[in-house]
Amino acid sequence: MVSFAGLRFDDRTPVYQQIAEHLKRQILLGTVQDGEPMPSRRELAAQTGINPNTAQKAYRLMAEEGYVRTDGNNGSTVCLTPALRTAIEEELTRGLVEQFVRDARANRLSYKKVISLISELWGEE
Repeated sequence: MVSFAGLRFDDRTPVYQQIAEHLKRQILLGTVQDGEPMPSRRELAAQTGINPNTAQKAYRLMAEEGYVRTDGNNGSTVCLTPALRTAIEEELTRGLVEQFVRDARANRLSYKKVISLISELWGEE
């Protein structure tokens, strides 16, 4: 079952969106697979200390985006296709890079210096 225990919320983004992003990160990292059961909305609220209405809003968003499916009384499961997995990877990667570029520009770092350092550090793997 997908776990949201230990999820820490920030004040910048609505909680229901952070829950959806957390699941997307777990999908990207491969810790959550297609068909894996989701906790009930009440269980999610208890795990994270949020209002059950916020949990419901998170489930609605995840269902609208297509990576969580609810089948009546059978509960909810993660629902992934290769195309959806790729879209999630692209979305999260783009978001990380956009934030990095904003931070680098805010600190007046030069493009050449940043690229050089990235190349150096990337090669250290």
